Amino acid sequence: MAYTDFFWTSHEGLPLHARDYAPVGETRKLPVICIHGLTRNARDFEDLAPRIAATGRRVLAVDVRGRGLSAHDPNPMNYHPGTYAADVLSLLAAAGIERAVFVGTSMGGLITMVLTSIKPEAIAAAVLNDVGPELSPVGLARIAGYTGMAGRFETWVEAVAYAKAINATAFPDYGPEDWDIFARRLFDDKDGGFVLAYDPDIAAPIKAAAEAQKAAQDAGGQALAPPDMYPLFRALAKDRPLLLVRGGISDLIDPAIAERMRAAAPAMAYAEVPGVGHAPMLTEPEAWAAIEKLLDGAP
Repeated sequence: MAYTDFFWTSHEGLPLHARDYAPVGETRKLPVICIHGLTRNARDFEDLAPRIAATGRRVLAVDVRGRGLSAHDPNPMNYHPGTYAADVLSLLAAAGIERAVFVGTSMGGLITMVLTSIKPEAIAAAVLNDVGPELSPVGLARIAGYTGMAGRFETWVEAVAYAKAINATAFPDYGPEDWDIFARRLFDDKDGGFVLAYDPDIAAPIKAAAEAQKAAQDAGGQALAPPDMYPLFRALAKDRPLLLVRGGISDLIDPAIAERMRAAAPAMAYAEVPGVGHAPMLTEPEAWAAIEKLLDGAP
């Protein structure tokens, strides 16, 4: 399905981009905002967005600042969910959207939770894709290990091999054609080579946090505790439809975390995608059936 490019600016004037999919047919249903993960971009929703648009909803798939067609931030320490949430609020204002359904993959789900603390009335319903108020250190370490580390690849074969190397554990059943499609979402063709479609400096806050942890431990103190996101998660789950989609072999949301999330939000819907890790593409039968059900019940 065709989309148009939607551009807006952040509060400090940074040019930002989203893919804008028009709804099929006339509708009064609320639009859907799709927000990708840490090193990804709007292309991750190139299959999901048309499906949602076909249900009669406008879909905006965001390129978070520093990714895709959105500008890189000259101050890398701005690359954090608080800044990203402010950018989404600027998008809503620019697009004339007061309320929407949010679909957040990984970091996109964290951004959605942060939005709950800033403008809860903007969120009519939400999908958290393999993310929650706590994250497994196993998955966090894996993601931190490759974020911002890769350089330029001279051949497409090398680019595809890289995409497979860092994601094979999540998609063990993918074949050569799947990896080619997957890599096209990750890479830009630039100056005769292939570069990842994100600013390597998005890793700066992650590195700074790791250095702060090490300094605290070297000083003989206790490890710095991560922020408690459960209040935001409970607020997101209150009085609105909420769905958690988990990859059956995810290393970021393990079964114990999923159980704690379900205990903290008993009304939350849940779907698990077997044989897929972090993070499902959301077009898998189990994921799509749950999303379709949530959309049917959402404004």
